Amino acid sequence: MFDASTKPYLIRAIYEWCVDQGYTPYLAVQVDGRTRVPMEYVKNGQIVLNISYTATHKLKIDNDFIRFAARFNGVSRELKIPVEAVSGIFAKETGQGLFFQVGSPGAPIAGDTAPTSLPATPPRDEPPSPQSPKPARGSHLKVIK
Repeated sequence: MFDASTKPYLIRAIYEWCVDQGYTPYLAVQVDGRTRVPMEYVKNGQIVLNISYTATHKLKIDNDFIRFAARFNGVSRELKIPVEAVSGIFAKETGQGLFFQVGSPGAPIAGDTAPTSLPATPPRDEPPSPQSPKPARGSHLKVIK
């Protein structure tokens, strides 16, 4: 019998946690041939996307793909991201979240802050919010093997 990956469930859980806490959920993606994202924003084979309610339209996180529409420089684009290409989901304001080994379904990796190889903020066409960022707190998330 085939066991489903826990990765899409963990992605949905961290997304809901971000929304409940008032944080902005960001998705880190390792881009490959199956990933449909605006290639002009891909750097070093990676892209970081704001997947908040205000930044996306028709967001759907299912067990195989994450689909939504988003605007890039005022132009609406349809994005389709394989769940296995997701390398992390985290809160922009705190860096807390989960990161995964790409290609290893559901395997979180150590650390719950944004890796240094990821840009601090993704390209977007909205101005930065006037709110001051909340101070970082110690993590309460743990790596499960």
